[in-house]
Amino acid sequence: MSLQEQFTQAQADSKTLSERPDNMTLLKIYALFKQGSSGDATGERPGMTDFVNRAKYDAWAALKGTSQEDAQQQYIDLIEELKG
Repeated sequence: MSLQEQFTQAQADSKTLSERPDNMTLLKIYALFKQGSSGDATGERPGMTDFVNRAKYDAWAALKGTSQEDAQQQYIDLIEELKG
């Protein structure tokens, strides 16, 4: 299975986890997914009052410079770990 196929499968698997991950893990999942699918963070950072989207943007921006392939592999590994 190619990396892209594994990434797509991990996306599907992430929706069927037996337990909902904690918020920090969810942010990591989101950031790795965005980096793996879109590359480095783009757009403006959300304002101070938009706490959720600001945290998501910051988590994604923290991965700047990580290749899409590396982010995809980290995403796959994290979802596999969470599937336990």
